[in-house]
Amino acid sequence: MIHSPYIRKPASVQSVMLTVLLALLPGITAYVMQVAAVVVVNLLIATVTALAAEALILALRRRQIAPALSDLSAVVTAWLVVLCFPPILPWWVTVLGVLIAIVAVKHLYGGLGQNPFNPAMVAYCAMIVAFPSLMSQWPPAGQLDFQTQLDLVLGGARQLDAITGATALDAMRTGLRTSGASVESVLQQDGAFGAVGGRGWEWLALGYVAGGLFMLARRIITWHMPVAFIATLAVVSGIFWLAEPARFAPPLFHLASGGAMLAAFFIVTDPVSGATTPRGKLIFAAGIAVIAYLIRVFGAFPEGIAFAVLLMNLCVPLIDMKTQPAVFGHRGSRP
Repeated sequence: MIHSPYIRKPASVQSVMLTVLLALLPGITAYVMQVAAVVVVNLLIATVTALAAEALILALRRRQIAPALSDLSAVVTAWLVVLCFPPILPWWVTVLGVLIAIVAVKHLYGGLGQNPFNPAMVAYCAMIVAFPSLMSQWPPAGQLDFQTQLDLVLGGARQLDAITGATALDAMRTGLRTSGASVESVLQQDGAFGAVGGRGWEWLALGYVAGGLFMLARRIITWHMPVAFIATLAVVSGIFWLAEPARFAPPLFHLASGGAMLAAFFIVTDPVSGATTPRGKLIFAAGIAVIAYLIRVFGAFPEGIAFAVLLMNLCVPLIDMKTQPAVFGHRGSRP
């Protein structure tokens, strides 16, 4: 039987997750080349931990193990946890973060497709609250050789002041709190900055954009959330920048720094914990961008995307309820 061209084979969970993993490769490649090659070791540790935890919890729940492991969803969660964490963390912090994401966030709510919160973002928030010093250790781009990075991950001595540096967001935030400082003076004095964002981290942003475009082309994600997130972050930061350019960084800095592009294409687009209607997706992603910017500039942390995602996860039921499209044949929206 020959199917019409408009009839497509439904995508399996495994094919979707495999596409997401492939889409992450450009960003991971840039990570290895520009910042810390040890991220590959972290990915291996996280993957093994995620699969072991998934198998154990499924065995305890008396569910089939092989189908769940082969759908690659645990691997995607593990990789996102690693890419959100500093790359030179001790291995046990990565293991603990993955266990929180897989066991506490995913399986305690019923498993794949049931979790109301983004697992990677819960893991990040839990770890930064529990271990704020370790979670603030970001290495300067290209300053640590692989052996030093590996020693730090596997438990070597940690001389904090010698091995870590401020991220671009942290350097900007701290610099602007100095009396008489301006965005221009901070950019000129601190070595954490590149052409438009964090030095070396700009390439990661481009890698995540490339991966995101790949997922859009494969129809794994829709345009709504990435466009809403990027546009809102640009507009909000642009308003503050135009009002007081000496005090607030320009929009391109916020887009190219921190985890903005990773969030735009791989975090806010989580199909389980995010909004599901077209208008709801726009509201959900825009809300994350607004909250993340406010936390970055006025809050206690230099990066606020994880907290913003969790706050908007709480709003998803209401957003979905208020943005349901009209039923065919009826006027207006429901309810």
